[in-house]
Amino acid sequence: MFSFGFKEPEVLERKGPDFFEPARPAAPPRLMPLAELVVNARRNLLTIWPESDYRSTVGTTRVLGRQVVLVNSPESVKYVMHTRHENFERKSPQMRRALEYLLGDGLFISDGETWKRRRPLVADIVHKNRVPTFGKTMEAVTAEMVARWENMPAGQPFDVLLEMAELTAEIIARTVFGNDLGSHAANEVIQGFSRYQSLIDSFNLGYFLGANEGWPVLRGPRLRNSVKRVHNVVEKVINDHLAGKGEDDSMVQLLVKRQKRNPDLGLDLSALRNEAATIFMAGHETTAATLTWAWYLLSNAPWVEEQVVAEIDRVTGGRRPTVEDVPQLEWCRAVIEETLRLYPPVPILARQAREADRIGNIDVDPAALALVVPWLLHRANDLWDKPDRFMPERFLGEQRPIPYSYIPFAIGPRICAGMNFGLTESILCLAILIQRFKIRVAEGFKVDPVCRLTLRPRGGMPVTMTARH
Repeated sequence: MFSFGFKEPEVLERKGPDFFEPARPAAPPRLMPLAELVVNARRNLLTIWPESDYRSTVGTTRVLGRQVVLVNSPESVKYVMHTRHENFERKSPQMRRALEYLLGDGLFISDGETWKRRRPLVADIVHKNRVPTFGKTMEAVTAEMVARWENMPAGQPFDVLLEMAELTAEIIARTVFGNDLGSHAANEVIQGFSRYQSLIDSFNLGYFLGANEGWPVLRGPRLRNSVKRVHNVVEKVINDHLAGKGEDDSMVQLLVKRQKRNPDLGLDLSALRNEAATIFMAGHETTAATLTWAWYLLSNAPWVEEQVVAEIDRVTGGRRPTVEDVPQLEWCRAVIEETLRLYPPVPILARQAREADRIGNIDVDPAALALVVPWLLHRANDLWDKPDRFMPERFLGEQRPIPYSYIPFAIGPRICAGMNFGLTESILCLAILIQRFKIRVAEGFKVDPVCRLTLRPRGGMPVTMTARH
């Protein structure tokens, strides 16, 4: 690949005795030339935004003739994601093409009648009223990780991103699939998706050259193998459920029962697999990344860690935290919400205009790309106090962000159906593990946030762990 003089941007990180500004790529002083922008976008989508984009604004540019609109103010976000939702409900051709091979017509990338038919079904299955039931599974799986970590040698480095991925994959497996996947099957899914994400091209050249649906992704042997690893696991579980081997409370069994009662839903084996795969990938990947970033932030802010641990002791009296404790764990929730502000799992929410529109004072072409960018919105210097600092206290008590300025789960009709599930899982897992262990980023490791489909630390997150008591 031509580099066009590509140079990795500097990664900024600052800390003092009572403040921490976590890792972020330095913003270029101005918009990049086209060739440099394309190369940077393919390597890391966080590196393409100039300094002027880190404030609430609406702007437009053209890439090879295609209009791209940056939607980066609370008012414009509300317009695109809520007021004119039906005109901007379609995910971008880049996202659809990038994920269609893996997820088919799953809820995350579907639209129109398919989305309208399935959204209420999936939303009901992961509704907040079901979270207490699923919470017991979260407790049990995290307790198993505590037992395993207690037998690990103190101070031995390990990749906490992989550990959190295995934890959340097992939780989602037991709640979605109703039985233990086991470490081998869970790792097949984890490694299959990690490989898929590394191979997929997040810049669809065909779209910018005039193909409104973008060009199909080239399905080479390595990409096919990564998808096969995921699909083999999911299809086996779906087939077991259809054969009557599933558990009654699992999400997949609920989908199977709904289909039997209402055949018009059209949930055949392929559709069931797509929805199960969507719930699994969204539920495991985003929470694993959030917990990984939370460990990094707490590792560098011991004054916050002290508040979290003290709160857990107050609430639990020394026993292991449970799902019933979550509403009282205000510091744990604030840490997770601040983590989601600084490192939103999906940092770019791209939408395609169905028809001509007007956002603010900008006329929008049919099929134009509207970019709602939580990475920028959450760090806008006119919306947040000290936006680059890790300050969980901004989410404590009655303090809430300006409406439509904080959207880690998207917002409007397409807000993440599993938001309450993911928040509860993140808070509970963090509380159970931090009560017992002190996590520190391995000495000398330089954290580098990178985004292709989701936001991860480049190369994982090596840490060391010691027991608290």
